[in-house]
Amino acid sequence: MKPLEHVRIVEFCGLGPVPFAGMYLAQLGAEVICVLRPGQTLDPTLAETTLARGKSLIEADLKNPKERAKLLSLIGCSDVVLEGFRPGVMERNALGPDTLLKRHPKLVYGRMTGWGQTGPRASEAGHDINYIALTGALHAIGSERPTPPLNLVGDFGGGAMYLVAGVMAALIHAGRTGQGQVVDAAIVDGAAHLMSMIFGMATAGAWQDHRAANLLDGAAPFYTSYECADGGWLAVGPLEDKFFAVLVAGLGIDPAWVQKRHDPAQWAALTGEMRACFAKKPRAHWLAVFDGQDACVSPVNTFADANADPHLTARGVFEPETGLPTPAPRFAQTPLAESTPEAQHMTLEEACAVWGR
Repeated sequence: MKPLEHVRIVEFCGLGPVPFAGMYLAQLGAEVICVLRPGQTLDPTLAETTLARGKSLIEADLKNPKERAKLLSLIGCSDVVLEGFRPGVMERNALGPDTLLKRHPKLVYGRMTGWGQTGPRASEAGHDINYIALTGALHAIGSERPTPPLNLVGDFGGGAMYLVAGVMAALIHAGRTGQGQVVDAAIVDGAAHLMSMIFGMATAGAWQDHRAANLLDGAAPFYTSYECADGGWLAVGPLEDKFFAVLVAGLGIDPAWVQKRHDPAQWAALTGEMRACFAKKPRAHWLAVFDGQDACVSPVNTFADANADPHLTARGVFEPETGLPTPAPRFAQTPLAESTPEAQHMTLEEACAVWGR
């Protein structure tokens, strides 16, 4: 058994957040059938094949009445529908939440958009960078110019994971009450919520509203990265005095810095001294110095480094065969599979037969 064993999900294929959410729910044990357009193929360069892992793929023409009827029958056997289209698209195909919830009152209908179902921008096009820009998250990241943090904060953090959390909560509610509902997951909502601590610090006067000027945005010399003599990089993050004292001892710099570092006016001088120190030796030297020490020092791994890292290898964080990450978190009673199978193709008729319709 896996945590979501026997949960059935129909996912309408899209980009980014919805496929990731569907993949993750499949890794947790749900049966996920992903609906493609007729003739649609998945692009491996966009990781569409990666995000389809663990799913069954079918093709259906939503404008064909017979195929739509079969699809409605399939949805009638499901617990969850996931879709990531602009507002109104599913309604125009007679597959909107009002229609489906009338037929299937316990259904959880998960909707994923960038701007949300309502608001002045709801019908506009956009991508991750646009959504996190609106929330203030992009403004806070980078140095001279705002720097996109890949698409982790928007698409996957503020989008997919909030969709998953919303679906999980709605499933529990449906199980207790017999009442399904719509989950309106918007990337702008999720990305803003992820910024709760930073907005809270700003409200308390503990965060300056510009980049590279704060404790956690790379300005602090004890929470940033340093280049070593061989070009390798180290991440340094000893926020507490006792941990920073271990770092100072390993570097061989003045112990007085343990107290002086609390004055932001001293940060530039401390950064210069630490940068010069790390640059004298290769990364392996510093990793040996701080091995097993509470100095909060770790290598900035490349993808290849991460796959070979002893700690990550010991925990099975990456699949040995593919190099892809394994799902998290870990479950004591319902462990997840060590690898996720590739997507399997089937026809709409086969899918209906498998789910008993």
